Amino acid sequence: LDTWPLLGPLDWQHYVNKEVKVKAREQQQQHRGWLLTVDPVSASVVLLSFGEAGGASVRVVMGHADERTAELLRSAFLPRRSRSFGPEELRRRRESARRWLERNRVPVQEDGEALRVAGVLTVEPPYGPEDCSGSNEIILSRVQRLLQGNPEDDA
Repeated sequence: LDTWPLLGPLDWQHYVNKEVKVKAREQQQQHRGWLLTVDPVSASVVLLSFGEAGGASVRVVMGHADERTAELLRSAFLPRRSRSFGPEELRRRRESARRWLERNRVPVQEDGEALRVAGVLTVEPPYGPEDCSGSNEIILSRVQRLLQGNPEDDA
């Protein structure tokens, strides 16, 4: 995009975790790498590049110097293989996770399809450790460990 500094954070977010090529104005240099983050104030981008010898480097390209940013690769990670579960299996998994958390004295409530833990964490279907989201890292870590050790979970 020729107007990189004029775009806003919502537009920049589209490029995060993707491989991009950034053309700098001043020295006419091109930088390639995985876009880790964008500073919302200066429009500066942080690129991670991997060397052929196995090393990695981080480069910051200032927003005012960014003449053009182009997407090269859509995603840094392959999408998680999703195993489809039927409604009955999802219900069984939800009940299993809820019972296991209650046995371990964790306050849990059903909130539609999701489980709410202590009002600060959500466990979405299919109710595995990777399906937890919340802002309290201590609770998040504990619940993920508990779900990982659920003896009823045969998935």
